Amino acid sequence: MAERPGSGPQVTIRVADERDVLALAGLRRAWLEERTGEPIDDPGFEAAFEQWWRVELPRRTFWLAEVGSQRSGFTAIGSINVVEIVHMPRPGARGGRIGHVGNAFVLSAFADRGVPAALLAAALEHARDRRYRRLLLAPTAGSAPFYRRAGFVAAGEQLLMLDPSTLPAPPA
Repeated sequence: MAERPGSGPQVTIRVADERDVLALAGLRRAWLEERTGEPIDDPGFEAAFEQWWRVELPRRTFWLAEVGSQRSGFTAIGSINVVEIVHMPRPGARGGRIGHVGNAFVLSAFADRGVPAALLAAALEHARDRRYRRLLLAPTAGSAPFYRRAGFVAAGEQLLMLDPSTLPAPPA
């Protein structure tokens, strides 16, 4: 558990665990509600999030930013996660690991208090500890300058994508 200094209430950054699933789901909901400017009515979302969490947990590390104390309780204000991708070894070369940063979000009320940088610092420390060959992310236009200031650079145009739903149906 790391406490990060800054103005306002003390922020704690820690690896999320089973107890945090509903807090992470709440942050995911808040992310969309902040983007759309309106509440999202989806009563089954938390259950769907929990199911996704269980599938992803073996390969994904989540960090949670919180404010509060043991005495008053903690409130989740942000999160980030990293998916670990292990490359297949080949004759003459062993596989390596890379990380993909995803789903970074901080409540707007805390975005200018150093919380995004503290969450990213936790993910970068994890990448160093796990000896990732590289750390990737797909930033939004608004977040790209933040990641560039942290040392991320353009990865080129070697990435291709296909949407399988656009493929013609296979012959019967």
